[in-house]
This record gives sequence, structure tokens and C-alpha cells, in this order.
Amino acid sequence: MTSILKTLSALFSGSKSEINMPSAKLAEENNMPSTNQEPVSSPAEEPTAENFTEPPAQRRVIQAPVLVESSGEGQASEKVLIKAEPEEKGDQCKLMVNRPLFAGYSWFFKDFESAAGSPLAEKIFSSDLVDTLLIHNSTAIVTKFGGKMQGDWLPLAKELGQIIREVLESGSPLLSDDIIKNLPPEDQVRKDIQKVIDTEVNPGVAAHGGKIVLTSVTGNSVTIQMGGGCQGCSAADLTLKQGIHSSFRKAVPYVGAIYDETDHAAGMNPYYS
Repeated sequence: MTSILKTLSALFSGSKSEINMPSAKLAEENNMPSTNQEPVSSPAEEPTAENFTEPPAQRRVIQAPVLVESSGEGQASEKVLIKAEPEEKGDQCKLMVNRPLFAGYSWFFKDFESAAGSPLAEKIFSSDLVDTLLIHNSTAIVTKFGGKMQGDWLPLAKELGQIIREVLESGSPLLSDDIIKNLPPEDQVRKDIQKVIDTEVNPGVAAHGGKIVLTSVTGNSVTIQMGGGCQGCSAADLTLKQGIHSSFRKAVPYVGAIYDETDHAAGMNPYYS
């Protein structure tokens, strides 16, 4: 027994050699009453990193660079992913792509004729259900002809998704060079849109106590806010699409996306219930 304790003492720290001390002696040293039980030998502890004189070698984490294979000139070979988001009650469907379609800018195609020279738009208009197309950054917003699909977007969304994927994978240009070359600077877009608001739009909505404010311009995309009687009015959506959009696009043909950031739920709904 003595030789075994000496061997264990050489492997572990000195405190471990007291592991087989009778409980009566331990109780005496710690001023505790003896239990008069037979001493029970505790099994030797498993060796841990703290028991060794030399510290264990530390693990190293190596972060290897991710290599992406490329197909074509500067284009990653990742799969083209497309998510369709149709309106619950409406004639529009938003197709979101994990590739840029027109980075930093937008363009509105009002019909098939306006798509001439833009391969992506031409392919999308090849479906006789498509009425208009808006391309902005990595999103394509399609409006369908009313009454032709009775709200079922699934077949058309799948068809359009496949078209977008094929055009992107082909590597051909998406839009006409004329569109890209003739885009004006933001300052010009802001100036032209503000002029339309001041001379055409606001004089028209002022009769109903409304007012339109241009809040931001990014590229050739604009964001407006409707105030006064236009906020909360149930006809605001009709006014926006048929009135404001038409005025903007007629006076400023190169304007792309037109967004409304009005909180209509906070309005007073003054004219319609």
C-alpha cells in the first residue's frame, strides 16, 4: 500500500496523497465530530491538464479562405435564386433576385414596345399576361392584365422566374445601352420632379386639402409623402397610381420607381368611409 501511495504521490499533487486518510483523523484536524465509520478509499482522480507539470499544447483554429469558382468574366457560379411575393389583393408581383438587375437605378417599362432593345424586359413581355414591368436594383415588379388570372399568380410567377434565371445565366446584357447612357444625374431628377409637383400635382390635390412632398431621390428613383387630406383617404392609392404616377412619367420620362412612404393608417380618412 505504501508503494502505491508513493507512486500516486509522484503523479499527482501532494494534496491527493491524503485521499485515503481515515475519516476520524480528518474530522479531528478540521474540528469536526468523528462518524466512527470505516475509512472508504476514494478512487484516484482522472489525470487532468492541471496535474501535469507541462501545460498541454493549445489548439489552433485556421480560417481557410473560401474559394468561389467563376464562370465567365467576373461572375460567380452561384445558383440564381428568385423569390416571388405577389400582392394578396392586387395585380402586382415582386420578384426578388440574388443578383443585381439594375444596380443603383430603376426603369419602368409601360408596355412591350418600350422593352425593345432590353433583353430581360423583352423576354418578360413575351408572356401575354404581363402589362407593365418595373426593374429596380435586384427586383422586378410585374403588373398583370386585370381579369386574366383571377388572382392566381403561381403559374405566371414560375414562368417569369425561369425567364429571369435564363437571361441572367446567359450572360447577355439585361437592359438597353440607350437607357443606361441617357440617365440624368440625381440633381436633375430632383429638379424636374419638384417642378411637376409644384405646377401640376399640388394645385390639383389642394382642392381636397392635400399636399405632396418629395422626400428623397436615389438614382432616378423617387419617394414622396402625401399629407393633408390625402393622408388616410381611401382614394389615395387611386390618386397615386392614376394621377401622380401619370404626371411624373409624362413630364419626366426617365423617372423609374415611385414610392409612397405615407402612413395612411394615421390619417383622418376625411372623405370616404
